[in-house]
Amino acid sequence: APVCGSRGIVYLGHTIYRPQAHCSSGTLGPTSLEAYSLSLAHHHQPAMHLIQLNRECLLHLFSFLDKDDRRSLSLTCRQLRQVFRDPRLWTVLVFSSPSQLRQDNFVLGASLRSLSICWYSSRVRQVCNIEDWMKTPFQRSICAKHQGLVSSFLARVCLTCPNLRSLTLSGCAHITDGDVTAVLRRCGALRRLCLEDCVRITDATLRGVAAHDAGALLEEVRVDFCRNVTLAGLRLLRERRPGVRLGADRSGNMVPDSSRRRACRSAQRRCRSCCSSPDRH
Repeated sequence: APVCGSRGIVYLGHTIYRPQAHCSSGTLGPTSLEAYSLSLAHHHQPAMHLIQLNRECLLHLFSFLDKDDRRSLSLTCRQLRQVFRDPRLWTVLVFSSPSQLRQDNFVLGASLRSLSICWYSSRVRQVCNIEDWMKTPFQRSICAKHQGLVSSFLARVCLTCPNLRSLTLSGCAHITDGDVTAVLRRCGALRRLCLEDCVRITDATLRGVAAHDAGALLEEVRVDFCRNVTLAGLRLLRERRPGVRLGADRSGNMVPDSSRRRACRSAQRRCRSCCSSPDRH
């Protein structure tokens, strides 16, 4: 319903009407609202269009839209496109799959404070989380389509988002220690780092966090379900950075990749020795 503010402005859809003096303040009642609606229909009131709002108002309106709606609105005119590209609009970015990183419905800039890339898909566990030497050619072809996406995106973040404060990566099976430590070095304002089910992350990332020249302002670090993070690496981080809140759900108690491969090779050797034993013939 239209509401008259202290300045006598009524919002109706995408057009802002300026009422007459008799309704310059307060909320219109049922009778006066009906009369005012009829007066708008029979009298051409001066109107303010959306693009006549100042930049701050437009940024506030854009903030209620998701990435796709922001982009769609930005395609209507040049002024709204400029609002869409304003870094102040993009303080938080959330992605639910690596494929969304290819889209052009967001802007990376110095105003970005929180970044989250979470891929909760069965493909992560059934394909991406498998060690490379165990993957079939078909599984490798699937991974080849997206394995460098998150790493390339994080490289862009390092160059354009120096004020990033929170980074969450979940199900990103192809990111490496180098990708994370690069963010730690280039984004000096980072306060929170959360890594979940990232199978290529090892103790090297924890050593990067422990280093005084990277992640100096970190307050919280989580490495959940990262099978290549060891208890020794967790102890090292606790000793060198006691002020950092460290969480590690299941990490340190999982079987790392190197042990899996050694166990598989050992089983293969035992199988071959049994098959070649004279007692088997």
